[in-house]
Amino acid sequence: MVDETADFAALIRELKDRSGLSYGVLAKRLHMSTSTLHRYCNGDAVPTEYAPVERFARLCKATPDELVEAHRRWILADGARQRERKSAANAANATAATTATATATATTAAATPPVPPPEATTAVPEATLAPGPTPAPTPPPAVEPEPEPESALPVTATAPRNRRRTTLFAAAAVAVVLAATALVPHFMSGNGGGDRKQEAGSVTSTGRGTPSSSASASASAKSTSSPSASTSPSGSASPSGSATAKSGASASTGAKSGGAADAAAVPLTVTTRPYAWESPCGQTYLVDRDAAKVPPPPTEQDAPSWVSALGAVSADSQYLELTVQGTGQDTVVLQSLNVRVVDSGAPPAWNVYEMGYIGVGCGGGVPTHSFDIGLDSIRPAVTPKSGQTGLPYKVSESEPEVLYITAAAASHDVRWYLELAWSSGTRKGVLRIDDQGKPFRTSGMSGRPQYGYSLDTSEWVPHQAD
Repeated sequence: MVDETADFAALIRELKDRSGLSYGVLAKRLHMSTSTLHRYCNGDAVPTEYAPVERFARLCKATPDELVEAHRRWILADGARQRERKSAANAANATAATTATATATATTAAATPPVPPPEATTAVPEATLAPGPTPAPTPPPAVEPEPEPESALPVTATAPRNRRRTTLFAAAAVAVVLAATALVPHFMSGNGGGDRKQEAGSVTSTGRGTPSSSASASASAKSTSSPSASTSPSGSASPSGSATAKSGASASTGAKSGGAADAAAVPLTVTTRPYAWESPCGQTYLVDRDAAKVPPPPTEQDAPSWVSALGAVSADSQYLELTVQGTGQDTVVLQSLNVRVVDSGAPPAWNVYEMGYIGVGCGGGVPTHSFDIGLDSIRPAVTPKSGQTGLPYKVSESEPEVLYITAAAASHDVRWYLELAWSSGTRKGVLRIDDQGKPFRTSGMSGRPQYGYSLDTSEWVPHQAD
């Protein structure tokens, strides 16, 4: 973690020094404490979200390439922090499991009654087992052997009963130990929040891939030998199989279908920011509310909760930020990125609200790996922006890629998602990229009333686009 955090801190210190702005000025504009900003620049902490890093870099006049590099270094530093936390959690789980096992074993041993030694049945003198009357000096001609007294029978039957009882106690002890061992890791890991607080409105997607031939043979053998194995299509691996993991308090990922084995076979993840802004005032939203009932424009990091609370829809265009990263050392090739339209209709008759503020200038460059999608087309496609190269790209754990997608709609209300085809060695597959399990939604806004926010009156006022 030290190297990744140090590299990240070195970059933001360089941006800060070059800007000529003090810690106090930057902290005030970023709405954070000066001490927190000091910790970021000194490498003592890493932001849990990328949004403040991006705002910091833009305030320091970072170039598009520097913005991409800042994002890359933040991803690596944050990933190192997650690995460190997982290692600590695993160590705590192992310690707790060992303690629980030892406690259960000690409790079982204390509850098990002592077993009499085997000598107890063999060392008893014969005279005590069957005292009987003293025999006559001259035995009668027909004297039958005298039966053993009943008082001696419980002594000889003690050992078998003790052995049965001991067996039962031993079986119960094994069950207790196994239950304790299984439950403790569950309780320890059930924090409900994952390793870190994931940015609101972000989605981490994983998909299923085509397993290698040996893995396929193993899966086939298991399916044949198990009479209860599922034969439904959703349980079978295929080259085009895909799955999406919804966002949560964890950046935890998981496949919808195919199980843990399929998810583990996918060598990459895609983290999506569906409400990123290309510039501070470059985004508009359709909202089914009067201007008096709409709160002021949010900051970029608060846009997802603002959109969710109002049921807003991205208007005219939607700007997506996709961070693609490998999960191992193997290189993964991003083969193609395709658009899938779920539904298309007329735009809703709602009001349009422009982010930013009236009279305040906005700016922003075009970062590398930027793509356009024309959602009004009969067959929308992902096309590189002018002068930029398109897919295929290569990614790994240490070399992520950030893709910027601008999806435009002028005359339709479109619900859509993306499919990312990948390959790595003999494996290949497709990742579905959407908005927390739902399609993205982008709508045209032609002819709709438009509003801008005035800092002078602190209210939304009718505003016409330039």
